[in-house]
Amino acid sequence: MILWLASYPKSGNTWLRTILHQIIVKKKNVLDQKWLSNIHRLVDTYPQAHHFKNLNSSFITKECFQNKKKIIKNWNNSQKKINLTSGLHFLKTHSMLCSINIDNQKFNFTNKNNTLGAIYIVRDPRNVITSLRNHLSLKSHEEALNIMIDTNMWGGVRMGEIPHLLSSWDRNVNSWMLFPKNFILFKYEDLLDDTKNQIKRLIKYLQKFIKIELSEENINQIIKDTSFENLRNLEEEGYFLENVNKTKNIKFFQLGPQNDYIKFLNKEIQYKIEEKFENTMKKLKYL
Repeated sequence: MILWLASYPKSGNTWLRTILHQIIVKKKNVLDQKWLSNIHRLVDTYPQAHHFKNLNSSFITKECFQNKKKIIKNWNNSQKKINLTSGLHFLKTHSMLCSINIDNQKFNFTNKNNTLGAIYIVRDPRNVITSLRNHLSLKSHEEALNIMIDTNMWGGVRMGEIPHLLSSWDRNVNSWMLFPKNFILFKYEDLLDDTKNQIKRLIKYLQKFIKIELSEENINQIIKDTSFENLRNLEEEGYFLENVNKTKNIKFFQLGPQNDYIKFLNKEIQYKIEEKFENTMKKLKYL
């Protein structure tokens, strides 16, 4: 069954995936010096072309994989295909948990028959905006904010990715907070400030589905393995394969804990973010 690892982009999903990977690695007592290169093997990214390939006659040509209607109509068929293989399937996504009507028929992003649960990581949007700007090489925070407030924003720009509805920051967050079963929320800021206890929360959650017994020594090693300093070093050594900006020499693990909106945002942008996302930010105690 599928276990989602969801977030709005640049909210700490990759960091949480590295922690999840190391929890499973320590569970199996496997030593892997190049582990950062292999996180995609444990946590696949959804949706991608291989989830829909050979699914049915809707996907024959390359253009079919960029057809939003065809993709939406086959969300659950593709997830059924994933679940044909037994075991726990971790899937990362930035998609909003949505329902979309096509030809008077409602299609849900996922359903309870395909899904075991969901882990969602959220980050203060005042810090998301700077990471998003850097990641997309945007000229201004205003450009990044326009993306974050766009309720019709679709992702899927990288080779091999499929169109998926990001929506706005607040709609993305709130959609997953309504997930009907086995839902857990992590705040990026809590992971920074209280890493050990947050890792223990994640382990306790995972124990619902798989047997995990880790010592304090194991957990301390996971903290070291997944520190931003170590992740940056591993990226420098070429062990992170997911950076889309290699040619521009933009690092994926760039600011991390140093990304403080008070340093990077002017008051006008801060106010616009707080005004636009006020209700959700208050719900999450960011305001």
